[in-house]
Amino acid sequence: MRYLPLTSADRAEMLESIGAASVDDLFVDVPAQARLPGPIEGLPAHASEMAVERHMSALAAKNVSAGSAPFFLGAGAYRHHVPASVDHLIQRGEFLTAYTPYQPEIAQGTLQVLFEFQTQVARLFGTDIANASMYDGSTACWEAILMAARVTRKGKAVLSSGLHPHYGEVVRTMAKFTKDEIVSLNTELTAEPDDAAVIAQIDDKTSCVVVQYPDVLGRIPDLSTIAEAAHAKGALLVAVVTEPVALGLIEAPGNLGADIVVGEGQSLGVGLQFGGPYLGLFGCREKFVRQMPGRLCGQTVDADGKRGFVLTLSTREQHIRREKATSNICTNSGLCALAFSIHLTLLGGEGLAKLAAVNHARAQAMVERLGRIPGVEVLNKAYFNEATLVLPRDAREVVRELAERGVLGGVSLGRLFPVADGLHKGLLVAATETTTAEDIETFATQLEELLVGVPA
Repeated sequence: MRYLPLTSADRAEMLESIGAASVDDLFVDVPAQARLPGPIEGLPAHASEMAVERHMSALAAKNVSAGSAPFFLGAGAYRHHVPASVDHLIQRGEFLTAYTPYQPEIAQGTLQVLFEFQTQVARLFGTDIANASMYDGSTACWEAILMAARVTRKGKAVLSSGLHPHYGEVVRTMAKFTKDEIVSLNTELTAEPDDAAVIAQIDDKTSCVVVQYPDVLGRIPDLSTIAEAAHAKGALLVAVVTEPVALGLIEAPGNLGADIVVGEGQSLGVGLQFGGPYLGLFGCREKFVRQMPGRLCGQTVDADGKRGFVLTLSTREQHIRREKATSNICTNSGLCALAFSIHLTLLGGEGLAKLAAVNHARAQAMVERLGRIPGVEVLNKAYFNEATLVLPRDAREVVRELAERGVLGGVSLGRLFPVADGLHKGLLVAATETTTAEDIETFATQLEELLVGVPA
């Protein structure tokens, strides 16, 4: 039997109401090549619950988890130690079941959590304010570009070549519908970030420049210089942070002139989780608050003078602003934001600085050891916990062979940038506090064996 509640008559009635001839009309924006022509080949139409569970368990057993092998993957998602107390606390019923505050004033606990989260993000980013989170780093990046267009009334965004390619793809996809002009600089294997190239693209039509910090190759751009050039042309600087732990060691983007700072909060409190759910962070200058997407929780006092919390700003399409809403994002990553906030609270400012220092030290040890392997070149002059190696072989092949040897040895740039030229020998490697000296030595030994006899 089929467990679908709709009858053919129900479906016909709904299609008639919206003026569509068929269900397929609802998906005309999806390219034809991306649509399935029919049922998935080899997938049975029906199966028992026990059969499905057994099949999925067999598939899951083929995975190699991050904690079961030497792990050097980064590229926007990082393996950090998450204290057991984080998961314990977020599973409390009042947190786990709390949904979006449609009647905010009766959800005081939820509002207080979000208020404290905003405070932490604003301090971390060096911005005046922060919202109550977005879905993830890439959608936050696009929302920042939309916001910059509203603030400046311009429609051209310049993307640094150091921006994570997945973020760039999200931006370019969304821009097809808004008709914004997106200038994407080509990524190259150079030791220095593309600060000069970014500045050269800024003109009077530019709404913003988008610069990742540290960038996707692990380099650290000069945000203050870029910010000065952008502001001279009436443009905003959008800084993207995919590794928030780095801000325990390097200067906050807001303190360097960034007008909007967005990022991915997964590193703090949120495990890798096979790719999500993750957590979008968003902060900006106070004067732009009315153009900020999402929602903003504020602190107040009630009629009796007692401390309380309110939903100060909520410009979502579901609320009264409707078509004037700044964003179509309907909610926030509340549970992940809570995990982030608990982890950061446990660390404190001093703890975050110590964690960042350990990350950098482990990365230094990794880079120094791998750099001694014949044929391996370390691209970066500066980095936090992630750097790029240039190998004498195609890095995708090396990564695959390392995995067969039980080492998850980084992310090949050929995989990150499948259509780019000249990047196929680049390997992005990351180390965190979870990386041991034994892990580094195992990685180095296996990599060295794979490169024996390969001309440099």
